[in-house]
Amino acid sequence: MTAPPSSGSPEPSGAWAGPLGRAGARAAQILLVAAVIVGAVWLLRRVILVVVAVLVAWILAAAVTPLVRWLLGKGWPPLAATLLAFLGIVIMVAAVVSGVVLAIRAEWDTLVAEAGDSWQELQDWLSSDRLPFEVPDLGAAAEGVGDYLSSSDVASSTLTGVSAVTEVFTGLLLIAVLLFFFLKDGSRIANFTLRWFHGETRAKLAESIDRSTFVLGGYVRGTATVALVDAVLIGIGLAVLGVPLAIPLAVIVFVGAFIPVVGATVTGILAAGITAVTNGPLDALIVIVIVIAVNQLESALLQPVVMGRAMSLHPLIVLLALTIGTIVGGILGAILAVPYTALAWTLIQIWTDRYQAGDDPLLGKDPVDPRTRAENRATASERVKYQLLSLNRRRRRTDPGTAEQAAALAGESTTAAAESPGHADGRTGQDGGEPEAGQDPPTVSQRPSGAAFSSRLPLRRSAQPPPIEAVPRSEAQVTRQG
Repeated sequence: MTAPPSSGSPEPSGAWAGPLGRAGARAAQILLVAAVIVGAVWLLRRVILVVVAVLVAWILAAAVTPLVRWLLGKGWPPLAATLLAFLGIVIMVAAVVSGVVLAIRAEWDTLVAEAGDSWQELQDWLSSDRLPFEVPDLGAAAEGVGDYLSSSDVASSTLTGVSAVTEVFTGLLLIAVLLFFFLKDGSRIANFTLRWFHGETRAKLAESIDRSTFVLGGYVRGTATVALVDAVLIGIGLAVLGVPLAIPLAVIVFVGAFIPVVGATVTGILAAGITAVTNGPLDALIVIVIVIAVNQLESALLQPVVMGRAMSLHPLIVLLALTIGTIVGGILGAILAVPYTALAWTLIQIWTDRYQAGDDPLLGKDPVDPRTRAENRATASERVKYQLLSLNRRRRRTDPGTAEQAAALAGESTTAAAESPGHADGRTGQDGGEPEAGQDPPTVSQRPSGAAFSSRLPLRRSAQPPPIEAVPRSEAQVTRQG
């Protein structure tokens, strides 16, 4: 009797068959992976400006993409919806920056005068006999700082600063361009990427794209809400105490709140320090109490309610991500570290089959129901198969009837999804192209890898998904896709 051919990789032979050979092969693989990682890091450092611009534009686009889709659902042209969302972000950022600059200019003279008086009082108090140790001469230290500022080293540092400012403006321009095209052609870019993959890989990639928008967008919107509450409450406290620059300090608190755990606390301490200079230590103590109370409100109520499932990371992971992000990219790295760490954890769950797409709060139980977006229905067949694959993977070998049921149900699901208008944009072909005229969209059995993929799909008999119905679309959506 002929033995069936082996489907696995061939066993090593010769010198590689022994324990030392296998250990050497494993060491070579580790060295190769390490070399690839080092090369990737080196390449990223060479194009760090482009990488940062892409990351910032991606997270901003994920935050305002729901607004663009809502406008499209109301019948807006794609270009008009994109321009409205894009201009909204630009106007908001410009208003915040200009408001801070104008407020600082209005209060600058008062702040400088009060800071000078407070400095003199501090110097007199430290030079008195109240302290049991000798305090260095602060006046001499201030003169030394002034001499340094007038030296030639500052001139060279100024030239370096001019170069840094040029890079900042270049990065801002690149972020604006990328943000516009991410908002306008984000779905087209995602669908173009999906056309190169099929089967389970395509399903997981589509799920990753959806989850990236949900995680990054939910993080930005939730953090912005929490930061706004922090800034308003602390700003009201500063205004009641009569602290100069109350509005700019509130804006600084708002920006600092985008750094989890430590951002709002550090900016609150900064506000307390300025209050101590302008109003005295008692008001500064009151500001510290306000900051502590606001932080407790944020951690106990706001973050669990507002953030939801957008970021479910352990505080230790958050602190490690903040530390690494700060070391690598400074303040901007600290701001971007946590959301992209949450995204990385989500992608790991998807690609290791620890995440159930059917439980997705964005897609719902059925990926082709009316609540699902049109660009997601384009890959409905792969989504259904992926959901079936994730239902009961552990019972695959214990129930021999599950594979046949899963294959049949996956074929029916693919046919229903292909007949729905969500496939009108032509991503049902075997190679991702449009089907020929007069030809029905291919089913699972007609795909080269469909039968093999469907044959290993598990399905729990008592937990079959609801029947899939064709999803009608509005005439405006059909016209836009046409």
